[in-house]
Amino acid sequence: MKVAIVHYWLIGMRGGEKVLEALCEMFPEADIFTHVCDPDALSETINQHRIFTTFIQKLPQAKKFYQYYLPLMPIALEQLDLRSYDLVISSESGPAKGVLTAPNTLHVCYCHTPMRYLWDMYHDYRQGAGQITQGLMPFLVHYLRIWDQLSANRVDYFIANSNYVAQRIQKHYRRSSTVIYPPVETEKFTPSSTQGDFYLMVGQLVRYKRFDLAIAAFNQLNKPLIVIGHGPELNVLKSHAKENIQFLGHQSFDVIQQHYAQCQALIFPGEEDFGIVPVEAMASGRPIIAFGRGGALETILEGKTSIFFQEQTPESLIQAVEQFESVRDQFVAGEIVHHAQQFSRSQFIARMRSCLETFLQDHQAFL
Repeated sequence: MKVAIVHYWLIGMRGGEKVLEALCEMFPEADIFTHVCDPDALSETINQHRIFTTFIQKLPQAKKFYQYYLPLMPIALEQLDLRSYDLVISSESGPAKGVLTAPNTLHVCYCHTPMRYLWDMYHDYRQGAGQITQGLMPFLVHYLRIWDQLSANRVDYFIANSNYVAQRIQKHYRRSSTVIYPPVETEKFTPSSTQGDFYLMVGQLVRYKRFDLAIAAFNQLNKPLIVIGHGPELNVLKSHAKENIQFLGHQSFDVIQQHYAQCQALIFPGEEDFGIVPVEAMASGRPIIAFGRGGALETILEGKTSIFFQEQTPESLIQAVEQFESVRDQFVAGEIVHHAQQFSRSQFIARMRSCLETFLQDHQAFL
Protein backbone atom coordinates (compact mmCIF):
# COMPACT_ATOMS: atom_id res chain seq x y z
CA MET A 1 0.00 0.00 0.00
CA LYS A 2 1.42 3.35 -1.04
CA VAL A 3 0.86 6.02 1.63
CA ALA A 4 1.11 9.82 1.58
CA ILE A 5 0.93 12.02 4.67
CA VAL A 6 0.00 15.69 4.14
CA HIS A 7 1.01 18.02 6.98
CA TYR A 8 0.34 21.76 6.98
CA TRP A 9 3.93 23.01 7.61
CA LEU A 10 7.11 21.60 9.14
CA ILE A 11 8.97 24.38 10.92
CA GLY A 12 9.24 22.90 14.45
CA MET A 13 8.36 19.97 16.71
CA ARG A 14 5.10 20.73 18.50
CA GLY A 15 2.02 18.60 19.15
CA GLY A 16 1.01 18.25 15.50
CA GLU A 17 4.51 17.14 14.53
CA LYS A 18 4.46 14.53 17.32
CA VAL A 19 1.37 13.05 15.68
CA LEU A 20 3.18 13.11 12.34
CA GLU A 21 6.16 11.39 13.95
CA ALA A 22 3.92 8.56 15.20
CA LEU A 23 2.36 8.23 11.73
CA CYS A 24 5.88 7.99 10.29
CA GLU A 25 6.55 5.12 12.69
CA MET A 26 3.37 3.39 11.52
CA PHE A 27 4.20 3.92 7.84
CA PRO A 28 8.00 3.96 7.47
CA GLU A 29 7.79 4.09 3.64
CA ALA A 30 5.26 6.94 3.49
CA ASP A 31 5.98 10.13 1.56
CA ILE A 32 5.33 13.45 3.31
CA PHE A 33 3.86 16.52 1.61
CA THR A 34 3.86 19.96 3.22
CA HIS A 35 3.81 23.66 2.33
CA VAL A 36 7.08 24.67 4.00
CA CYS A 37 9.84 22.54 5.52
CA ASP A 38 12.84 23.34 7.71
CA PRO A 39 14.74 20.03 8.06
CA ASP A 40 16.96 21.46 10.82
CA ALA A 41 13.89 21.92 13.05
CA LEU A 42 12.60 18.35 12.64
CA SER A 43 13.26 15.02 14.31
CA GLU A 44 15.35 12.31 12.72
CA THR A 45 12.24 10.14 12.39
CA ILE A 46 10.52 12.69 10.13
CA ASN A 47 13.68 13.57 8.17
CA GLN A 48 14.14 9.91 7.21
CA HIS A 49 11.11 10.20 4.94
CA ARG A 50 10.94 11.76 1.50
CA ILE A 51 9.48 15.24 2.00
CA PHE A 52 7.89 17.20 -0.85
CA THR A 53 6.90 20.86 -0.54
CA THR A 54 4.42 23.06 -2.40
CA PHE A 55 5.46 26.20 -4.26
CA ILE A 56 5.07 28.11 -0.98
CA GLN A 57 8.55 26.84 -0.04
CA LYS A 58 10.10 28.91 -2.85
CA LEU A 59 8.47 32.20 -1.87
CA PRO A 60 10.59 34.86 -0.08
CA GLN A 61 11.44 33.97 3.54
CA ALA A 62 8.75 31.27 3.56
CA LYS A 63 10.22 29.48 6.59
CA LYS A 64 9.75 32.63 8.70
CA PHE A 65 6.65 34.23 7.19
CA TYR A 66 4.74 31.13 6.03
CA GLN A 67 1.54 32.29 7.74
CA TYR A 68 1.41 35.38 5.50
CA TYR A 69 1.10 33.03 2.53
CA LEU A 70 -2.03 31.37 3.93
CA PRO A 71 -4.33 32.71 1.14
CA LEU A 72 -2.14 30.90 -1.45
CA MET A 73 -2.13 27.55 0.33
CA PRO A 74 -5.46 26.22 -1.07
CA ILE A 75 -4.10 26.67 -4.61
CA ALA A 76 -0.76 25.16 -3.60
CA LEU A 77 -2.41 22.04 -2.16
CA GLU A 78 -4.39 21.42 -5.33
CA GLN A 79 -1.17 21.30 -7.37
CA LEU A 80 0.07 18.21 -5.50
CA ASP A 81 -0.22 15.05 -7.59
CA LEU A 82 -1.35 12.23 -5.28
CA ARG A 83 -2.95 9.98 -7.90
CA SER A 84 -0.58 7.07 -7.29
CA TYR A 85 -1.32 6.73 -3.56
CA ASP A 86 -3.69 4.19 -2.01
CA LEU A 87 -3.99 5.98 1.34
CA VAL A 88 -3.68 9.71 2.03
CA ILE A 89 -3.63 10.91 5.64
CA SER A 90 -3.96 14.68 6.02
CA SER A 91 -2.83 16.19 9.31
CA GLU A 92 -4.97 19.29 9.64
CA SER A 93 -4.44 22.36 11.77
CA GLY A 94 -3.41 24.65 8.98
CA PRO A 95 -4.47 23.87 5.37
CA ALA A 96 -3.75 20.21 4.58
CA LYS A 97 -6.99 18.34 3.81
CA GLY A 98 -7.71 20.22 0.56
CA VAL A 99 -5.61 17.91 -1.63
CA LEU A 100 -7.12 16.23 -4.68
CA THR A 101 -7.12 12.42 -4.63
CA ALA A 102 -8.09 9.68 -7.05
CA PRO A 103 -11.51 7.95 -6.74
CA ASN A 104 -9.94 4.75 -5.45
CA THR A 105 -7.73 6.56 -2.88
CA LEU A 106 -8.80 6.57 0.75
CA HIS A 107 -8.40 10.04 2.28
CA VAL A 108 -8.46 10.18 6.11
CA CYS A 109 -8.05 13.52 7.87
CA TYR A 110 -6.61 13.58 11.39
CA CYS A 111 -7.93 16.95 12.55
CA HIS A 112 -6.06 18.62 15.39
CA THR A 113 -8.51 21.49 15.07
CA PRO A 114 -10.55 23.26 12.39
CA MET A 115 -8.43 26.35 11.74
CA ARG A 116 -9.09 28.56 14.77
CA TYR A 117 -8.34 31.83 12.98
CA LEU A 118 -11.08 31.08 10.43
CA TRP A 119 -13.82 29.97 12.81
CA ASP A 120 -14.51 30.27 16.53
CA MET A 121 -11.38 32.32 17.42
CA TYR A 122 -11.48 34.63 14.39
CA HIS A 123 -12.29 37.75 16.42
CA ASP A 124 -9.55 37.00 18.97
CA TYR A 125 -6.93 36.67 16.23
CA ARG A 126 -8.14 39.78 14.43
CA GLN A 127 -8.13 41.81 17.62
CA GLY A 128 -4.50 40.86 18.26
CA ALA A 129 -3.34 41.55 14.68
CA GLY A 130 -1.69 44.70 13.32
CA GLN A 131 -3.71 47.45 11.68
CA ILE A 132 -3.07 46.34 8.08
CA THR A 133 -3.85 42.70 8.87
CA GLN A 134 -7.04 43.73 10.68
CA GLY A 135 -8.17 45.52 7.52
CA LEU A 136 -7.42 42.63 5.18
CA MET A 137 -8.65 39.74 7.33
CA PRO A 138 -12.42 40.04 6.70
CA PHE A 139 -11.94 39.66 2.93
CA LEU A 140 -9.25 36.97 2.96
CA VAL A 141 -10.83 34.92 5.73
CA HIS A 142 -14.23 34.95 4.03
CA TYR A 143 -12.69 33.31 0.96
CA LEU A 144 -10.71 30.84 3.09
CA ARG A 145 -13.82 29.80 5.07
CA ILE A 146 -15.65 28.90 1.86
CA TRP A 147 -12.69 26.83 0.63
CA ASP A 148 -12.17 25.21 4.04
CA GLN A 149 -15.77 24.05 4.23
CA LEU A 150 -15.82 22.80 0.63
CA SER A 151 -12.50 20.96 1.07
CA ALA A 152 -14.02 18.99 3.97
CA ASN A 153 -16.07 17.18 1.30
CA ARG A 154 -12.83 15.79 -0.17
CA VAL A 155 -12.22 13.77 3.02
CA ASP A 156 -13.61 10.23 3.27
CA TYR A 157 -13.25 9.94 7.06
CA PHE A 158 -12.40 12.40 9.82
CA ILE A 159 -10.50 11.53 13.00
CA ALA A 160 -10.63 14.19 15.74
CA ASN A 161 -8.01 14.60 18.46
CA SER A 162 -10.71 15.07 21.15
CA ASN A 163 -14.47 15.12 21.61
CA TYR A 164 -14.19 18.89 21.83
CA VAL A 165 -12.69 19.01 18.32
CA ALA A 166 -15.25 16.47 17.08
CA GLN A 167 -18.00 18.89 18.11
CA ARG A 168 -16.30 21.69 16.17
CA ILE A 169 -15.90 19.47 13.09
CA GLN A 170 -19.64 18.77 13.26
CA LYS A 171 -20.37 22.48 13.72
CA HIS A 172 -18.19 23.87 10.93
CA TYR A 173 -18.11 21.00 8.41
CA ARG A 174 -21.31 19.07 9.27
CA ARG A 175 -19.24 15.87 9.37
CA SER A 176 -19.01 13.14 11.98
CA SER A 177 -15.62 11.93 13.22
CA THR A 178 -13.90 9.25 15.27
CA VAL A 179 -12.00 10.46 18.34
CA ILE A 180 -8.40 9.29 18.86
CA TYR A 181 -6.36 11.26 21.36
CA PRO A 182 -2.91 12.37 20.13
CA PRO A 183 0.26 10.64 21.35
CA VAL A 184 2.07 11.89 24.45
CA GLU A 185 5.47 10.45 25.29
CA THR A 186 4.39 9.69 28.83
CA GLU A 187 7.18 7.16 29.40
CA LYS A 188 9.78 9.97 29.22
CA PHE A 189 8.43 11.65 32.36
CA THR A 190 8.90 10.46 35.94
CA PRO A 191 7.81 11.76 39.36
CA SER A 192 10.26 13.31 41.81
CA SER A 193 10.56 12.54 45.51
CA THR A 194 11.03 16.25 46.25
CA GLN A 195 8.94 19.26 45.26
CA GLY A 196 9.83 22.91 45.01
CA ASP A 197 7.67 25.78 46.19
CA PHE A 198 6.89 27.07 42.68
CA TYR A 199 3.97 26.75 40.29
CA LEU A 200 4.65 26.17 36.59
CA MET A 201 3.42 27.17 33.15
CA VAL A 202 4.77 25.66 29.92
CA GLY A 203 3.92 26.49 26.32
CA GLN A 204 4.05 28.92 23.45
CA LEU A 205 3.43 32.47 24.64
CA VAL A 206 0.45 33.40 22.45
CA ARG A 207 -2.74 35.24 23.34
CA TYR A 208 -5.25 32.39 23.36
CA LYS A 209 -3.27 30.35 25.90
CA ARG A 210 -4.04 33.10 28.48
CA PHE A 211 -0.65 33.33 30.18
CA ASP A 212 -1.70 36.91 30.95
CA LEU A 213 -4.42 35.57 33.24
CA ALA A 214 -1.91 33.62 35.33
CA ILE A 215 0.46 36.60 35.48
CA ALA A 216 -2.32 38.80 36.87
CA ALA A 217 -3.36 36.14 39.40
CA PHE A 218 0.14 35.42 40.67
CA ASN A 219 0.93 39.13 40.91
CA GLN A 220 -1.79 39.19 43.57
CA LEU A 221 -0.95 35.82 45.14
CA ASN A 222 2.74 36.76 45.39
CA LYS A 223 3.66 33.07 45.03
CA PRO A 224 6.55 31.78 42.87
CA LEU A 225 5.56 31.11 39.26
CA ILE A 226 7.99 29.83 36.61
CA VAL A 227 7.12 30.28 32.93
CA ILE A 228 8.86 28.12 30.32
CA GLY A 229 8.34 28.97 26.67
CA HIS A 230 8.70 31.71 24.12
CA GLY A 231 6.47 33.54 21.68
CA PRO A 232 5.13 36.93 20.58
CA GLU A 233 3.62 37.74 23.99
CA LEU A 234 6.90 37.35 25.93
CA ASN A 235 7.82 41.03 26.28
CA VAL A 236 4.28 42.10 27.15
CA LEU A 237 3.98 39.41 29.82
CA LYS A 238 7.37 40.31 31.29
CA SER A 239 6.40 43.97 31.52
CA HIS A 240 3.33 43.09 33.64
CA ALA A 241 4.97 40.49 35.89
CA LYS A 242 6.25 41.12 39.41
CA GLU A 243 9.48 39.70 40.87
CA ASN A 244 7.85 36.45 42.04
CA ILE A 245 7.34 35.44 38.38
CA GLN A 246 10.35 34.08 36.49
CA PHE A 247 10.59 33.64 32.72
CA LEU A 248 13.03 30.95 31.55
CA GLY A 249 12.31 31.22 27.81
CA HIS A 250 12.93 28.22 25.57
CA GLN A 251 14.44 25.30 27.49
CA SER A 252 15.75 21.80 26.76
CA PHE A 253 13.64 18.72 27.39
CA ASP A 254 15.70 17.85 30.50
CA VAL A 255 14.96 21.23 32.10
CA ILE A 256 11.24 20.97 31.30
CA GLN A 257 11.15 17.41 32.61
CA GLN A 258 12.75 18.50 35.90
CA HIS A 259 10.37 21.42 36.37
CA TYR A 260 7.32 19.26 35.65
CA ALA A 261 8.39 16.78 38.34
CA GLN A 262 9.22 19.36 41.02
CA CYS A 263 6.47 21.97 40.66
CA GLN A 264 3.62 22.27 43.13
CA ALA A 265 1.13 22.18 40.25
CA LEU A 266 0.85 23.11 36.59
CA ILE A 267 -1.25 26.18 35.78
CA PHE A 268 -3.28 25.73 32.60
CA PRO A 269 -5.56 28.76 32.05
CA GLY A 270 -6.30 28.48 28.31
CA GLU A 271 -9.04 26.67 26.39
CA GLU A 272 -7.25 24.05 24.29
CA ASP A 273 -8.42 21.49 21.74
CA PHE A 274 -6.60 18.73 23.62
CA GLY A 275 -3.64 19.97 25.67
CA ILE A 276 -0.45 17.90 25.68
CA VAL A 277 1.23 19.95 28.42
CA PRO A 278 -1.18 18.86 31.21
CA VAL A 279 -0.74 15.21 30.23
CA GLU A 280 3.05 15.57 30.41
CA ALA A 281 2.74 17.15 33.86
CA MET A 282 0.44 14.33 35.01
CA ALA A 283 2.91 11.76 33.66
CA SER A 284 5.37 13.46 36.05
CA GLY A 285 2.94 12.89 38.92
CA ARG A 286 1.93 16.53 39.35
CA PRO A 287 -1.64 17.90 39.62
CA ILE A 288 -3.16 20.53 37.35
CA ILE A 289 -5.02 23.78 38.05
CA ALA A 290 -6.94 24.27 34.81
CA PHE A 291 -9.71 26.27 33.19
CA GLY A 292 -12.69 23.94 33.01
CA ARG A 293 -13.36 24.12 29.27
CA GLY A 294 -12.19 22.42 26.09
CA GLY A 295 -10.00 19.35 25.87
CA ALA A 296 -8.92 19.64 29.52
CA LEU A 297 -12.30 18.19 30.53
CA GLU A 298 -11.36 14.97 28.70
CA THR A 299 -7.80 14.52 29.98
CA ILE A 300 -8.00 15.80 33.56
CA LEU A 301 -10.09 14.41 36.44
CA GLU A 302 -11.57 16.88 38.91
CA GLY A 303 -10.41 16.08 42.44
CA LYS A 304 -8.18 13.19 41.28
CA THR A 305 -5.63 14.92 39.10
CA SER A 306 -6.77 18.54 39.10
CA ILE A 307 -8.65 21.55 40.40
CA PHE A 308 -10.79 23.36 37.83
CA PHE A 309 -11.70 27.04 37.80
CA GLN A 310 -14.79 28.09 35.85
CA GLU A 311 -14.15 31.67 34.73
CA GLN A 312 -11.15 33.10 32.89
CA THR A 313 -10.55 35.79 35.48
CA PRO A 314 -7.66 36.33 37.93
CA GLU A 315 -10.10 36.04 40.82
CA SER A 316 -11.36 32.62 39.73
CA LEU A 317 -7.81 31.32 39.28
CA ILE A 318 -6.73 32.73 42.65
CA GLN A 319 -9.62 30.93 44.32
CA ALA A 320 -8.59 27.66 42.61
CA VAL A 321 -4.97 28.00 43.77
CA GLU A 322 -6.12 28.62 47.34
CA GLN A 323 -8.47 25.64 47.13
CA PHE A 324 -5.63 23.46 45.83
CA GLU A 325 -3.37 24.44 48.73
CA SER A 326 -6.04 23.41 51.21
CA VAL A 327 -6.38 19.90 49.71
CA ARG A 328 -3.01 19.28 48.04
CA ASP A 329 -2.32 16.17 50.16
CA GLN A 330 -5.21 14.34 48.51
CA PHE A 331 -3.36 14.19 45.17
CA VAL A 332 -1.36 10.96 44.88
CA ALA A 333 1.50 10.97 42.34
CA GLY A 334 1.12 7.29 41.44
CA GLU A 335 -2.58 7.65 40.66
CA ILE A 336 -1.94 10.74 38.55
CA VAL A 337 0.77 8.94 36.56
CA HIS A 338 -1.51 5.94 36.00
CA HIS A 339 -4.24 8.20 34.62
CA ALA A 340 -1.79 9.81 32.16
CA GLN A 341 -0.78 6.46 30.65
CA GLN A 342 -3.98 6.16 28.61
CA PHE A 343 -2.66 8.97 26.38
CA SER A 344 0.65 7.24 25.56
CA ARG A 345 2.21 6.93 22.11
CA SER A 346 1.60 3.16 22.04
CA GLN A 347 -2.11 3.68 22.76
CA PHE A 348 -2.35 6.19 19.89
CA ILE A 349 -0.66 3.84 17.41
CA ALA A 350 -2.85 0.89 18.40
CA ARG A 351 -6.06 2.91 18.05
CA MET A 352 -4.97 4.44 14.73
CA ARG A 353 -4.09 1.03 13.27
CA SER A 354 -7.47 -0.40 14.24
CA CYS A 355 -9.36 2.63 12.93
CA LEU A 356 -7.51 2.76 9.60
CA GLU A 357 -8.03 -0.96 9.04
CA THR A 358 -11.78 -0.47 9.47
CA PHE A 359 -11.81 2.53 7.13
CA LEU A 360 -9.84 0.62 4.48
CA GLN A 361 -12.21 -2.34 4.63
CA ASP A 362 -15.27 -0.09 4.33
CA HIS A 363 -13.68 1.89 1.50
CA GLN A 364 -12.77 -1.23 -0.50
CA ALA A 365 -16.25 -2.64 0.01
CA PHE A 366 -17.72 0.60 -1.31
CA LEU A 367 -15.54 0.47 -4.41
